[in-house]
Amino acid sequence: MTKTSSASSSAGMIEIVPMTSEHLPQALSLSQDVQWPYRIEDWEVAFGLGHGFAAEMDGELVGTALWWPYAPDFATAGMIIVSEKVQRRGIGARLMEALLSDAGERRVVLNSTVEGQKLYLGTGFEPYSIVLQHQAVLSRAPEVDPSVPLRKAEAEDDDAILAIDRAGAGMGREALIKAMREGAETLVVDRGEGATGYGVVRRWGRGVVVGPVVAQDADDARALIAALAGRHVGTFVRIDVTESCGLAPWLETLGLPRAGRVVTMALGKPPEPDSSATLFALANQSLG
Repeated sequence: MTKTSSASSSAGMIEIVPMTSEHLPQALSLSQDVQWPYRIEDWEVAFGLGHGFAAEMDGELVGTALWWPYAPDFATAGMIIVSEKVQRRGIGARLMEALLSDAGERRVVLNSTVEGQKLYLGTGFEPYSIVLQHQAVLSRAPEVDPSVPLRKAEAEDDDAILAIDRAGAGMGREALIKAMREGAETLVVDRGEGATGYGVVRRWGRGVVVGPVVAQDADDARALIAALAGRHVGTFVRIDVTESCGLAPWLETLGLPRAGRVVTMALGKPPEPDSSATLFALANQSLG
């Protein structure tokens, strides 16, 4: 990891240090301050999958930035937060400098709010996609297309699910997918020759998140999403979909209105998915 760096500010000395599990309770408070609905369990999962840096001022956590190595040449970055009390002092840039140094030669992908785009553009990131956030307490179970054969994923589907995800995401994300499926429900599309698409629903944030969802086409993706979401009527359901996948209008009809929009940006060449599968829904905006 990048070595500790420090700089003075009017409020005290700010140090950028490797993040540890001891930072997580304060990291949770930081995310709550900016209205991000993470639980401590969500922070623990994200931190356990990757690496992070913390900005400390007089022993207090005032900033975070995490990154996750996927394929040898790819990574994603997220959970980048700077406390309002120390904003406009270059802390975000210093966190990103440490993160990118730690990631080495990997191409890095992240999802940016409007507020963060200036920082990322300044470090060489370029926009290439849009992600739409849909969420609400689900009031009714969506209708599932009976022509799409769905079943619960079994252990023998593991390799196929990883291959499907690799094709749809354009990078290997084995550790992420295994972690997202742990304690979650996974469904697959199977027309008799093995899984050709998959979707996950799991506890996260204010309720449950549907994602990742990777499938051959939109019909299969809709069936997976409807079946997974339909198990959680009366629960807060969130799903983050790519704008290009075209599912946003349909999600509105399910009672899941759009609640946000972020820009997907890449440092270096963006991932190139295989034509055999499409990533419809993300694991979340940070993890990709």
